[in-house]
Amino acid sequence: MRRIFIAEDDEVVREELKTLLSANGYQPVDKPPCDLALLDINLPGENGFSICRKIKAEAAVPVIFLTARDDIADELYGFNAGGDDYIRKPYNAAVLLARIARFLKQDKRVISAEGLTLDEGSFTLKYGDKLTTLSKTELRIMSILMQKPLCTREEIIEGLWNSSLYLDENTLYVNINRLREKLKDIGAQGYIKTVRGVGYSL
Repeated sequence: MRRIFIAEDDEVVREELKTLLSANGYQPVDKPPCDLALLDINLPGENGFSICRKIKAEAAVPVIFLTARDDIADELYGFNAGGDDYIRKPYNAAVLLARIARFLKQDKRVISAEGLTLDEGSFTLKYGDKLTTLSKTELRIMSILMQKPLCTREEIIEGLWNSSLYLDENTLYVNINRLREKLKDIGAQGYIKTVRGVGYSL
């Protein structure tokens, strides 16, 4: 059963969320470790932004901010703190459950293409009988390329942005080179090609 951490100071809302999650096959918990976190921003003591940073420093866990704060600056701050989604209260239960399911499905997805197997749950890339471990950024870049074998730099950067990973072109170039080295180590050298004036292909 997937564990969902709830940080919510409104007792009525917290109990409502626990009931909703339990009824849909999730286990609500009051502290990490967890598979996903639902964070309010206004909390006694430590705010949701700070809790999000701590969670992300420990594990690649999806974080959804669930808050009544509707200022666009708060939303941007939430994404900059590492949040993966931002939902305003009052929330729609069906929409919240759909977004939770999407993140948890992605967390354990396995993608295969061109003889490569990418396991997003374990952060590993396999070629033949050889395996390498990827960083979160490398994993996301590889996932994008394996689903669309020819991508512009802008498409890759946008895909990273949607996963709350913020890279410029120079940092993207560094991560592509690291990926190439890891592919070479497992016998898959030459898999990521630079397409001049466009981006990268697999």
